[in-house]
Amino acid sequence: MTAEHRAPLRYVAATGALAAAGTLWYVLWYCTGIGPAAVSFLWLPLGAAVTVAAVYDLLRRGALTVPAKRFWRLLLVSFCGVGVGFSVLAAAGFRDTSVLPVMPPAAAVCSGIGFLTAMWAMGRVPLGISSAGERWKQWLDRAIAFLGGSTVLFHFGLAPMLGGTRVWSIQALVLLGMSFALAVGGITKVAYIAGGPVDRVALRLIGLCGLCGAGVAVCMVLGGDPGTVPAQAVVMPIAPLLGTVAVRRQWTAGAERRSRANIWLPYLAVAAVDVPLIAVIPGALTWTDKLVILSSVLVTGLVTIRQFVAFRENARLLREKRLSEERLQHEATHDGLTGLANRALFRRRLGEQLDRGGATVLLVDLDDFKTINDSLGHDVGDDLLIAVADVLRAETVTDGLPVRLGGDEFAVLITEATVLGETIAQRILDAFAGALSAHRLLVHASIGIATAHTGTPLDRLLRDADVAMYAAKQRGKANWVRYHDGMEQPVADHAQLGGELRRALDAGEFTVHYQPIMSLHNGRIVGVEALARWRHPTRGLVAPAEFIPAAESTGLIVPLGRFVLREACRQAAAWLAEFGPDALQKFGPNVSARQLHDPDFVTDVQAALAETGLPADRLVLELTESAVLRGQQVSRALYQLHALGVRMALDDFGTGESSLSLLRSFPAAIIKLDKSFVDGIELDEPGSPEADARQAVARAVMQLALALGLDTVAEGIENQAQADRLLELGYSLGQGYHLARPMPAEAMTALLAAQKNLFAPA
Repeated sequence: MTAEHRAPLRYVAATGALAAAGTLWYVLWYCTGIGPAAVSFLWLPLGAAVTVAAVYDLLRRGALTVPAKRFWRLLLVSFCGVGVGFSVLAAAGFRDTSVLPVMPPAAAVCSGIGFLTAMWAMGRVPLGISSAGERWKQWLDRAIAFLGGSTVLFHFGLAPMLGGTRVWSIQALVLLGMSFALAVGGITKVAYIAGGPVDRVALRLIGLCGLCGAGVAVCMVLGGDPGTVPAQAVVMPIAPLLGTVAVRRQWTAGAERRSRANIWLPYLAVAAVDVPLIAVIPGALTWTDKLVILSSVLVTGLVTIRQFVAFRENARLLREKRLSEERLQHEATHDGLTGLANRALFRRRLGEQLDRGGATVLLVDLDDFKTINDSLGHDVGDDLLIAVADVLRAETVTDGLPVRLGGDEFAVLITEATVLGETIAQRILDAFAGALSAHRLLVHASIGIATAHTGTPLDRLLRDADVAMYAAKQRGKANWVRYHDGMEQPVADHAQLGGELRRALDAGEFTVHYQPIMSLHNGRIVGVEALARWRHPTRGLVAPAEFIPAAESTGLIVPLGRFVLREACRQAAAWLAEFGPDALQKFGPNVSARQLHDPDFVTDVQAALAETGLPADRLVLELTESAVLRGQQVSRALYQLHALGVRMALDDFGTGESSLSLLRSFPAAIIKLDKSFVDGIELDEPGSPEADARQAVARAVMQLALALGLDTVAEGIENQAQADRLLELGYSLGQGYHLARPMPAEAMTALLAAQKNLFAPA
């Protein structure tokens, strides 16, 4: 137990000890009669002093709101007044040897101030009601409850004192009446507080202090003057004990508690009023009077039950309506698949945060999600989105609001000002490093970070984050980038390039260049690789490294690839018709992953072959390993093409992670050794691990191809020494700038014509 909790506990222990000591003293006094009766008046002032110390400590060190401090300050005044009043009464008791001394006016005034202050404190506790209609309704319910409870206490407490033979002092009757009012008022007040600055249990305990007056009345009615002693020594010390327990409850309450306000109190009060009616029946009444009273009691009881049942039913309907409204509100502001906040809630929260101060946004876009969705199916894609949402929840926790904007786009609104966007972004990327969902899928994301200050337009901040996210994609994906001024220009250029690509396709600005594949033995051309080229009307020839990524990201690679395929097939058929069927054996257009996912790709290949008359076995589709490893749809398309007689070449072979296993599941006909294994292969560096490794890889690929019955082509040959070394290693076909650069169709036609004359039979 902490020191903060021990502090209020010692006050409870002190008042509990005083209450126990008062009871023990009364037992000794009752049995032996030792000591003056005035001692009984000391226990309440002593307990009140301890309670005052407890309340003061709470005000000084407790975590209280302004309304709570006001309540406990009034309680401090109340217990001070009661303590002083009963101290004056105790002094009078020691001067007056009678068991029940006359209460001095000063004692009555001080005690009365204490009771009135407590009642005022209870009355000022806020109920949290803003509607005037609801306020009037609650005042009506509280009036019913107050009158019902007061009637019972009056009948059984004050009425016997007022109607008895003993004449009680006005001061005693007034103070008892105040204590009854405090008790009933406190109970009715607490019943309608569902939560607030003052703990409900603490309020209830303060209200119960007033019921000590009922115990005093019972003792004095039943015991006469001697009843004063147990009333003061046994009953009254309970009030300070309840006060210190209330202080402890408030001290340890912590966060504000909320619960449903009581609905049964008015009905209980109506039933309570019937109790005094039944109690007076045995009196001097005629049997008809008694029958009327019993009938009235029965009717009010039945009406009360009926109203209570109706109220419960209405409460159930209202609760169901509220739950339905909450569910509809949740559905309107949250994504149905992942349960994350949706775009509407995101924009609202972002606007609120921008109004209050600065805001930081992370835009999270999954890399190549469409590929997963298309190849594995939408159900698997949905499971992956749910897993991604779980990651965002786990990595943001209380630092931010994770959002699904739509599709595979997510966002995080950082709500904790001290947390950096880079920190959360890196946590998210690290979490994506492992497999996700039940399907154990690897996914990467590109994240854009942007921060804005108060007054920045919401859409401007989102645009900046979007620009940063696209910059992250351009830097290689699986990355995060923070926006800075000027960053939008390259992204805008990229987007503009995408728009120009569409125009260029429609305007026929694309053409096809051809790079020969040649025999390393005699230099004869055995095939060509078809390459897209863009001749821009103002910029001239645009490098493929510039426009191919834009075509990939915009999806225009599909119509561009379709154009290259048809043009290459047309040109190949024309060359075969002009130079004979032995002129070229291979025509190889490159095919991207996006093309393989196009459901019309196989049909496009069939149409190109049918339109041009090119034999299917002369067409070689050049594919990268990453494009082939794309799931069932890609595999199905490749085997359909293989069945047509179309051959496939694995481009850049040796750079992927699954090259060897891929050859067992992929209908490849040709392996193209990647340029990285050709560079420097001609160098004789005895003992050089790098040179030995290059030659070992080239030799292993050749042996693997021979074992599997595959053709090989060495890419990126830049000098004759490399060609000679590759010949020594068993390679017969090569491609590279040393042999021939990519060229337009006209130049290729001239080269084929020269070759025909060179290799013509003598």
